[in-house]
Amino acid sequence: MKSPLFYSKILLFGEYGIIKDSKGLSIPYNFYNGALKIDQNPSLEARKSNENLKHFVNYLSKIDPDLVVFNMETLNKDIKKGMYFDSSIPQGYGVGSSGALVAAIYYKYAKDSITVLENLTREKLLKLKAIFSEMESFFHGKSSGLDPLNSYLSLPILINSKDNIEATGIPSQSTSGKSAVFLLDSGIVGETAPMVRIFMENMKKEGFRSMLKEQFIKHTDACVEDFLKGDIKSLFSNTKQLSKVVLSHFKPMIPKQFHELWKRGIETNEYYLKLCGSGGGGYILGFTPNIEVAQKALKDYKLEVVYHF
Repeated sequence: MKSPLFYSKILLFGEYGIIKDSKGLSIPYNFYNGALKIDQNPSLEARKSNENLKHFVNYLSKIDPDLVVFNMETLNKDIKKGMYFDSSIPQGYGVGSSGALVAAIYYKYAKDSITVLENLTREKLLKLKAIFSEMESFFHGKSSGLDPLNSYLSLPILINSKDNIEATGIPSQSTSGKSAVFLLDSGIVGETAPMVRIFMENMKKEGFRSMLKEQFIKHTDACVEDFLKGDIKSLFSNTKQLSKVVLSHFKPMIPKQFHELWKRGIETNEYYLKLCGSGGGGYILGFTPNIEVAQKALKDYKLEVVYHF
């Protein structure tokens, strides 16, 4: 069974904000990937994945056929043969494990699918995002559809607003550059649904809503623009502000043992931390003007550099 690889993603900016129309920027992260497979002698892991796929397929059969239709006959046949999702993408880490699976299923089984080779108009991108949102809601209760979109296209995606998204180019990496974006491993598995519930509860409070608009979204939008323009000085200034806002207003999404570390980065300017995905565990995203300094300051933690500039 030949199935292409689908990669993990990193939402550099826009977590939570994109639910309320902030800008966002999502990039593929090729370090992790997954593919659909069938083995003659499946491992326990593969059998577990196959069981989960059965529930997912049952859910897919109920999606509005005006949105998307799957070749259920072939899909059910492959599930019976033991098909599973073979993935190196860590689950609950905010790098799109369910997104890659959704992209793989759509690619192989959707009828009249929109392909990567087409001229991807805004309408087509929005249609794909709507399909993926519906598919991925099985895993999270509510999904923007961006993770699978990123995985499916394997291109950076710029979110201007809910109804305005485009594939974009990002400044090329400078391997000699000292500044970097990195992932810090919290060592805890995060769950998206409870975090989103906390956010939605907070959204009922007027103070939280105005903070989101006047601070969180303002700095998120500025970070996206700075990053795309390559304005490093302004990017770090806005990332610092964003890191402060998150520490003040999104505390439940930051594992307790990282509160001090978060604060220390803001105070020393050695690094700035922000949420990677919904938070609650998994990876924490870091930005640093000097990766060597950050590595020393965070020597007790596992860091992965994802982008040099």
